[in-house]
Amino acid sequence: MKRLSLLATAAVLAFSTPALAESPFWPVQAKGGAVATELRGAWKSRGYGWIVQFGSDGAQLFQTAGEACYPDPRRQSDPDGVMTVWRLEGQGVVTLAGDADGARYLFDRLPNLPNACISAAGWTPDRVVAFAADTFAELYPRSAERKLDWKARKAAALAQVSPTATDFQLWTALSGLIAGLDDPHVELHGMVDGAQRDLEPGVSPTLARVAAADPVGGEKAWLQAYREGILTQILAGRGRQAANNRIFWGRADDIGYLNLVTMGAFARNAAPDDPRPLDAVLDEAMAAFAGAKAVIVDVSNNRGGYDTISQRIAARFADQSVLAYSKVGVGAKASPQPVRVEPASGARFTGPVYLVTSDVTVSAGETFTLMMKALPNVKQVGGTTRGAFSDQLPKPLPNGWAMALPAELYKGPKGEDLEGRGLAPDIPMTIFPDGDLAGGHAKAIQALIEKIRQTGG
Repeated sequence: MKRLSLLATAAVLAFSTPALAESPFWPVQAKGGAVATELRGAWKSRGYGWIVQFGSDGAQLFQTAGEACYPDPRRQSDPDGVMTVWRLEGQGVVTLAGDADGARYLFDRLPNLPNACISAAGWTPDRVVAFAADTFAELYPRSAERKLDWKARKAAALAQVSPTATDFQLWTALSGLIAGLDDPHVELHGMVDGAQRDLEPGVSPTLARVAAADPVGGEKAWLQAYREGILTQILAGRGRQAANNRIFWGRADDIGYLNLVTMGAFARNAAPDDPRPLDAVLDEAMAAFAGAKAVIVDVSNNRGGYDTISQRIAARFADQSVLAYSKVGVGAKASPQPVRVEPASGARFTGPVYLVTSDVTVSAGETFTLMMKALPNVKQVGGTTRGAFSDQLPKPLPNGWAMALPAELYKGPKGEDLEGRGLAPDIPMTIFPDGDLAGGHAKAIQALIEKIRQTGG
């Protein structure tokens, strides 16, 4: 999953019309530690529910929704990594970002820090519920299209709590608030009567079937079978497992095969978004794929990660610059910023590519699918993806609990909304059949290989 606190995307999310020559970014804090004079004061983000107060020696982040506001309880002053550099966009408007090439967030100057942000009023259970409901109402993507009545949900949740409600009653109210969302980027975590409680309502149908079919071995046993099927059947013992076991690759004679189970964490001793371990594997794989009739890129079990990683991999199959998608924060009242795929400078394969997806394919696996579908040499095969594109926005609650939600709109090359809708394949194929959850994947890929050979790539 793509979390804003881990976000590093080469896609520039500027929320104004791009100029012919961009103004430079400046450090929020100089080497001596002083905050830029122009930034001092209070600012509110467009979308995302943030207020930041810059003083001379640093920043304090606040979470806001509706009329409520409170200091972010996390220890870091910039826990989501969005306030390292800045640029003036106009009178009373600045862009903040984690780095000049990273995600950009537009902020408007406030005359002062709202009184609600410094209020000493206690955060009773009913106030926590109201804040959570207002956050979803303001930031959750495509609520109207999804027929989500947040006003009614808020009323129902508030009916279950009082200012003196127990933790159990609060948990019941909050879990009811998000009931039925079926969204892998929605989460709720808290301590209830001394025990950790976690709610993640967005399990894919395939993974739900896996859990139901094998209550003892569950997903662990299924993943082992998935791995063995790749190495012993698809690649017949001639494949490679690399990059912290995140990548499988090899050749099935005249067909190349590349399987990615995450978009990041390719080395235990490197940052999860460090591309260097990935680049080394891709260099080797692309060299091996030279002369292949076609390459199968398999993200049927990809659980997401970083858009930068998705972009870097897609670049290995591109021979021209293409528009993949655009994105913007919910409620930002700004133009979506286009995201493109550029051909890699290193070794590439630009022949026929078959991209394998399923309902397990999610988050950065789906942005990768968008990038690949934009390439003229790529066909999507398999099942429809999960439909969860947005970065996951963490929202630490004032009672010590935490929730998360998507808060961005992704749009296809023609401007169509994508959040909540999966990407349908060009060539439908069942990847994880009910009758053979453990072995069906390998058989499906072998069938695809034969089909490619029969059609000449």
